[in-house]
Amino acid sequence: MKTFSPTQSAEGGKRENFSATARLRTEKVDETFDTLFEGKLKFAQAREGYRSSLDAILLAHFVTARGQDKIAELGSGNGVIALMLAHLHESVSVVGIELQPGMAERARRNVQLNGLDQQVQIRNGDVREIKRVMSSRSFDIVVCNPPYRRPASGRISPNDEKRLARHQCEGDLRDFVLAGAYLLSTKGRMFLIYTVEKSVELFEVLCRGGIEPKRVRTVHSFRDAEASLILVEGVKGGRRGVQIQAPLVVYDSGKRYTAEVREMLAGSRIASVQPFNRAIVQRPSQKFRP
Repeated sequence: MKTFSPTQSAEGGKRENFSATARLRTEKVDETFDTLFEGKLKFAQAREGYRSSLDAILLAHFVTARGQDKIAELGSGNGVIALMLAHLHESVSVVGIELQPGMAERARRNVQLNGLDQQVQIRNGDVREIKRVMSSRSFDIVVCNPPYRRPASGRISPNDEKRLARHQCEGDLRDFVLAGAYLLSTKGRMFLIYTVEKSVELFEVLCRGGIEPKRVRTVHSFRDAEASLILVEGVKGGRRGVQIQAPLVVYDSGKRYTAEVREMLAGSRIASVQPFNRAIVQRPSQKFRP
C-alpha cells in the first residue's frame, strides 16, 4: 500500500531522510538491510521490490494489545509490522500470513535475525483461502494494511512485490475483512490503515463482515492538510458507537517529524491516545439501505 514513503509526504513532496532507519550490509545483492527503533529491530527488504513505509509504523502503534493476546497479521510482507508488535508488546504472540513465498521466506529470516522465533511465526497463505491456513476464532487481534488500488487503476508496477502490495490483484478489501472476521474470536478486534478517500467503503465492508468500527483516527501530513489515511479499530460483534480521536499529524511547520511520530520511530510504546472505552458517537439504530 503506497502511502508515506521514508522520504516523501502524503502529498508527494520530498522530506528529510527516514532518520530511524539505518542502511547496513546484507549478503544478498538484491536486498538492503535496515533497522528500526534506533537499531533495536533489524530487517532485510528487497532493493527494488516492496519496501516498508511510515504507514506500517503508524499502524503498529495504533494497535492496543492486552496481556498474552494472539495476533494475526494479514499480508505480512517482510514481517516488519509483526516484528514491531512483538517488540512493543512482549507478551503477545504473532502469526504473519503472507501470499508471496519469497516475501514469506524473507519475513522468516527477519524473525530469526531478531531472535523472535518463539514469539512470531510466518505462514505462506492466501487470505482468500483463510480456512486452509488457520482455524476460526483463534485470534484476539487481527492487523491489516490492505492494498487499496483497483487492479486496473493507476500505474501497475511490473514488480510482483509492489504490484500485489498496492493493487487488489490477489484479494480486495472484502477478502481481508472476511478473513479477519473468520480468525477473530467474539469481541476480538481488527486494526486497519486505509486511504481516507475510501473510508466509507471501509466502514461498509467492516459492518457487513460483522466488525463494528469503534475507534477512528485520521492521519495528516501537516496540521492544516486534509487527511490522507485513516486508522480504524473494529470489534467483532461489537455494539454500535465509535470514538473519533485527535488527528495524527506527521510533520510540523518546519517539515520535521512531530514529537509523537518521533516517539513512534524510536519505538516508544505510546499506543494511540487510548483504547476504545465508551461510545462517543452513536450510529442510528435504523440501517440505511441503498
